[in-house]
Amino acid sequence: MKLHDLAPAPGSRRPKHRVGRGIGGKGGKTAGRGSKGQHARDTVPAGFEGGQLPLMQRIPKLRGFKNPFRIEYSPVNLDELGGLGLSDLGPDELVAARLVRKGALVKILGRGELSGPVRVRAHAFSATAEAAILAAGGSVERIPLPYASGRPPARGNALMNR
Repeated sequence: MKLHDLAPAPGSRRPKHRVGRGIGGKGGKTAGRGSKGQHARDTVPAGFEGGQLPLMQRIPKLRGFKNPFRIEYSPVNLDELGGLGLSDLGPDELVAARLVRKGALVKILGRGELSGPVRVRAHAFSATAEAAILAAGGSVERIPLPYASGRPPARGNALMNR
């Protein structure tokens, strides 16, 4: 059997009913549209609600604000740093440990505790994380952001980024 041999079972497909072809059979005169009224005469636009304000016009559009200069950080908590067992941590070590993606901006957050002194390099630190690292005898080094002006360039038209 080949593809061109395939066919529906005999009698399973019936021809399309052609309405509006005279009174000689079913579908003559009003052609299944009932009698009179808007639907009997011509097509009605999709979404038309009989003069009521349509749903698509009632729904608000383009609300809110999307900051085009937002800086997206990949968060890493102290308990994750402590589990690595390294004394010198930076973005490259975090990528190798699969805690962040390559090229991501790293922010250290304060959940958990450190057992020993650790030197941490990252783009940003929360106040609690910085205090916990310093309290454990470690040091904190901020990596400058990779933008010329200290903030990312605008990502196109702010209204288009929705």
